[in-house]
This record gives sequence, C-alpha cells and structure tokens, in this order.
Amino acid sequence: MNLEPLKLSLLHLCDSLFPIGAFAYSDGLESATSDGRIATAADLRAWIDACLDETIGRLEGPAVWQAWIAVRESDWVALDALDEELTALRPSSAARRSSRAMGARLLTTWSALHPDARLAELKARSRVEGPRPERAPFASRVDGPTLPIAFAAACACAGIDRRPAVEAFAYTRLAATISAAMRLMPIGQTDAHALLARTLDRVPAVADAIAARDARIESFSPALDIEAMRQQYLHSRLFRS
Repeated sequence: MNLEPLKLSLLHLCDSLFPIGAFAYSDGLESATSDGRIATAADLRAWIDACLDETIGRLEGPAVWQAWIAVRESDWVALDALDEELTALRPSSAARRSSRAMGARLLTTWSALHPDARLAELKARSRVEGPRPERAPFASRVDGPTLPIAFAAACACAGIDRRPAVEAFAYTRLAATISAAMRLMPIGQTDAHALLARTLDRVPAVADAIAARDARIESFSPALDIEAMRQQYLHSRLFRS
C-alpha cells in the first residue's frame, strides 16, 4: 500500500487552514488570562500539560480511539452513546456547543472532499444538514457530532490508522491552544513553539496510555472547566469560549 496519500490526507486534516473554526475558541484560556491566573510561560506550561493529560489523555483522546473502531465497524449505537457521553461530561455549555460546531464543520467539509457512505450516515444521524431524521436518536444533537467523533470518522474513512488518529487529534488541539495563547499573552513565537514542541514530545506516551487502558472516557479537570464556564461573563473577549 502506498502510504504517502494517507500521510498527505492527515496533514490536510490537521492543517490550521482546514476550516473547522478552531481559531474562534480558547477553551477557557481567555478567561484564565484575563484575571491573571495564567500570566507567565510557566503558567501556560501547567495549563497545556493539564490539557494533554486530562482533556486529551482521559476524555477526547480515548473518545477518538473508541470512535475510530466504531466508525470502521459501522457501530452506530456505540457511536451515538459515545457522542452523548462526551457532551454529558462537559460542564460548560459553551464547550459543548463549540465541540459540536467544529465537529459539524469538519464533517461537512471532509465529506465533501472525500465522500464516504459512513460519513453520509454520520451526517444524517447528527443532523448536520437539513431536518432531523427519525433515526437520529438524540434530540440534543442539533449541530453535529462532537469534534472527537468527527475527527475519528474522517481518519477512519481516510484509512488513517487508529493510533496516528489519536496523536493527530492531540496535535490539533494543542496547536490550537498555543495559537490562542499567542493572541492572549505576551509570549513570542519562538517560546510558544518551544512549549508546543516540548508538549508534543509527550504525546506518544499519552497515546500509549490511551491504547493500553482502552477504557471508558472520563473527565476531571475542574480548573479548566471553571474557566470555560466563566468565559461568557467577560466584559470583552476575542473568543467564543
């Protein structure tokens, strides 16, 4: 098998140019910087470590891991349950909306570029476009699948292996956080990318743990959740969440 097209597809999916709207969300970092809780490079390091170890390592990363196999096997019942659990574990309503908005944009764009019957089924079940069909089981799903579900689906349908899909998802989320930090804090490009590179060095170990654990998703990151919930009360803001 020629792996080059697969690698190029993954690069395309992870490129900041790909229009999922991630630039509009800081996942609570704007709230944390506005009151000085995150003010230095050391603070940002602690924040991004928590994003990797908790949000990616225990919630979104395992969701990508499980969704990938569910899409490959067309196990829509398992995928529906996972998608709903992802939403239920998000205390912030803004975080719930942002994940579905980005998931919908990713799914719509990727399926237009790379049509696949499984992507079409996921769009129908998620009510990405048009009226809600009878087979869409959850009334709360109004915008699209959550981002981890959509990302896993794109990777599975493109022939990207399960583990690279998890690592690629981690990259996109960490890079988005660094991008937001560069707009919110006095941190230069070199220092910001040095922190990103340092964090990316840890991603393989986190992916190993996700694969070895192969457990249900879980979430306990109260500081990050509180900042995400406080975001909507900022007097002025750059980001939606």
